[in-house]
Amino acid sequence: MRWLLPVSTLLFLGLGTAGASAAEATNKAPPVIPAPARVEGEGPYSQLILRGGTVINGTGSPAFGPADIVIEGNRIVAVQSVGSPGSTIKADARPALKPGGREMDLTGKYVIPGLIDLHGHIGGEEQGVPAEYVYKLWMGHGITTIRDPGCGNGLDWCVSEQHRSEKNQITAPRIYPYVFFGAGRDAPMTEPEQARQWVRDVKAKGAVGMKCFGYRPDILAAALDELQKQGMQSACHHAQLDVARVNVLTTARLGLTTMEHWYGLPEALFDGQTVQDYPAAYNYNNEADRFGQAGRLWAQAAARGSEKYEAVINELLELDFTIDPTLTIYLAARDLMRARQADWHDEYTMPSLWEFYTPNRDNHGSFFFDWTTEDEVAWRENYKLWMAFLNDYKNRGGRVTVGSDSGFIYQLYGFGTIQELELLREAGFHPLEVLRSATLNGAEVLRADGRIGSIEPGKLADLAILGENPMANLKVLYGTGHIKLDAEGKLSRVGGVDYTIKDGIVYDAKALLADVRKMVAKDKAQRGITVLQQP
Repeated sequence: MRWLLPVSTLLFLGLGTAGASAAEATNKAPPVIPAPARVEGEGPYSQLILRGGTVINGTGSPAFGPADIVIEGNRIVAVQSVGSPGSTIKADARPALKPGGREMDLTGKYVIPGLIDLHGHIGGEEQGVPAEYVYKLWMGHGITTIRDPGCGNGLDWCVSEQHRSEKNQITAPRIYPYVFFGAGRDAPMTEPEQARQWVRDVKAKGAVGMKCFGYRPDILAAALDELQKQGMQSACHHAQLDVARVNVLTTARLGLTTMEHWYGLPEALFDGQTVQDYPAAYNYNNEADRFGQAGRLWAQAAARGSEKYEAVINELLELDFTIDPTLTIYLAARDLMRARQADWHDEYTMPSLWEFYTPNRDNHGSFFFDWTTEDEVAWRENYKLWMAFLNDYKNRGGRVTVGSDSGFIYQLYGFGTIQELELLREAGFHPLEVLRSATLNGAEVLRADGRIGSIEPGKLADLAILGENPMANLKVLYGTGHIKLDAEGKLSRVGGVDYTIKDGIVYDAKALLADVRKMVAKDKAQRGITVLQQP
């Protein structure tokens, strides 16, 4: 398949570089190594009973336990409270184990639904990482479902990995392939019918949705209409090149499923202007300009509680619109040093990925050429305004989900998803609301809430098991754990996911992360380095 993408997509991804045509830049999908055949995991079992854990089911319900979760094959068949905390559990009050079944003692542990990341790119040639590396970082953090927004490794590749994962032939989350708008065409779309045909073509190839950056309004309207007719879904990063005529309200009215990041939302909130207040020397292809000014965008939107603000938020609510904010991917913009020196980089970040992150005019997201205090202060204010909108939207019944967009801007797969949970907490979400955003809300977007997203009978057995309470401290979800001083004064790291269960198969999450550490150590040894060089 040829990968001729719209100019807005090429420029966003940093592919429309001088001296290379769009066709040359996208002639073929990047050669990312698919995951090897699965050797990890045990099960599924005729019956698996998870005994005595505390259940946080993902619906917004508070924790309850001790409880037994009964799984047969790949489905949950019962979730049963079996007593009170601290009391002796009566054997005759518990589900009986059938011959040939397995039981796991989860006394003192917590069970949550498998996490759903709606913005999970499966690496790329520029990052230089194999799919196995990405998948094990996700699965090691209890992430059992991802939506790949763009299928940047090629639609055929993405669909193949989706099918292999669905059959449990690889150690990987469930994959929902959303292909870049226009991918596979040999020429730009200039007529609405071309957009409709493109939708039908990619559906035939296995795509379940489309991801765009904007487009000419009549053509984008045709695509979004056809997607709905075909039972497909859509996501949009409202990039600056098209947002003046296609903002979030435009696409929401046309039937867009989710907005990604926040672009297009402040523009819909403009009151007294119609375009962003770009400096005269602004150049979108200069990512220092692009991201520097992006951090000054929310300050130009209508004030919270104003007539314009209320009109926009109310219309989005009426349209049942979903916001997938990916707060985590911009963290370096508000505190570059912290993002660059995160705990996990040393053992979990591949050297090739580290090189991709390092300030560079050609790599997407590596825009820290001269990142100043002024830039960081502007971004901190940007976050405050952005988070306030998200919390208002959620409080009025709007759907907010979890997506990470990792693999760029010093954000690492798996770890970035957990950071997103912490950022929603910072925005004012209750921990139970955070978990619901990361589970059931994501399942609803994927139209899979009858199968995944919560711990309930009849649903697929996608779960994460932890030794610490994530509702008391989301940091215990990080693969690097949480630093804690015990009663004897001993400092240690606690937490991390113990087991990830996907489709009834039990994976040792810490062993998956150990595999990642080995991959990183091996790559460092081959390069003759022991540490990642700081700029």
